[in-house]
Amino acid sequence: MESLDVAEQLLFNQSANVPDITAVTISYLFCIFAGSLSILIFFGNLLVIMSIVYFKQLHTPTNFLMLSLAVADLLVGLLVLPFTVVLFVSSYWHIEDILCKVRGSLDALLCNSSIWNLCFISVDRYYAVCQPLRYRTKINVCVIWIMIMVSWTIGTLNGIILSLKAPEKGHKNNKCASNQAQTQETMVVVAIFAFGLPAVIMSSIYLNILMVAHKQARSILNMDKSGANVSKMERKATKTLAIVVGSFLMSWTPYFLSVSFYPLSNYTIPLHVLQSFKWLGWSNSMFNPLIYAFFYSWFRSAFKMIITGKIFADDFSNSKLS
Repeated sequence: MESLDVAEQLLFNQSANVPDITAVTISYLFCIFAGSLSILIFFGNLLVIMSIVYFKQLHTPTNFLMLSLAVADLLVGLLVLPFTVVLFVSSYWHIEDILCKVRGSLDALLCNSSIWNLCFISVDRYYAVCQPLRYRTKINVCVIWIMIMVSWTIGTLNGIILSLKAPEKGHKNNKCASNQAQTQETMVVVAIFAFGLPAVIMSSIYLNILMVAHKQARSILNMDKSGANVSKMERKATKTLAIVVGSFLMSWTPYFLSVSFYPLSNYTIPLHVLQSFKWLGWSNSMFNPLIYAFFYSWFRSAFKMIITGKIFADDFSNSKLS
C-alpha cells in the first residue's frame, strides 16, 4: 500500500507539472514573440523618425504627418507591448487593475492618434493630387502642425474616456480582459469616433483620388515633361500612402468589429480571439517602415546611411537622396 501511495503521489506530481511546464513554455514563447515584435517596431520607426528629422530633403508637409505617425507607432512598441508582457507574467495582482488602465489608456491614445494621422494624410494627398494648384496654399507647415495636434488631442481624449469608463459587472479581474469588456455604449462610441468615422473619411477620399488620378493618366500625354513627372511622383506617393492606410485598416478592422459586437453577443466571443485580433492590430506598427523602404528610394537611401553610421561621420543633412 505504501508503494502504491508513493506511485500515486509521483503520478499526481507529474500530472500537476504538465500544465506548469506548458504554461512556462507558453510564457517564454510569448515573451520572445512580444519582445521581438517590440524591437522591430521600435527600431523600424526610429529609422523613419531619424530620416525625416535629419535629412532636409524629407522636410515636407506629408512627411511631417508620417513623422507623427511613426512616433505613435514607435511608442506602441516602446510602451504598450512591454506593458502587455508585464501584465502577462506579473504576479502582482493587487495592482493589476492600475496596470490594465495605464496600458489601456496608452493603447487607446496611440492607436487613435495613428488613425487620425492617417486620416489627415489622406486629406493631404487629396489636395496634392486633386487640387495641385491650391496644394501649397492649403497645406503648409502651420496647417500640418494643427492636424498633428488635433490627432494627438483626439487620441488623448479617447484614452482618458476609456480609462475612466468601468467595465460591466462580472467582467473584472480576468487578466486584463476587462479592457475588452467595456459597456456597449463605450464600444459603440469607440468604434464610431475612433475607427469608423476616420475609416469612412479615408476610404471616401482615396476613392475620389483614384478617380481623379485615372483622369489625369488619360491627359498626361498632353502635359509637358516636367508636369508629367510631378504628376507621376504625386500619384506614386498617393499609391504608397494608400497602401499604408489599407494595411492599417486590414490590421485593425477585425479587432474593432469583434470588440463592437462583443457586448451584443452577450460576451460569447472568446477572449483569446479578441486578444489575437489586438495583436494583429499592434503588428501594423511594424509594417509602415517596411512599406516606406520598399516604395521610396529616398527612404531606402536614408535608412542605409543611418544603419551604416555614415551620418555620424560627417554632415549629410543636405544630401540629395536618390
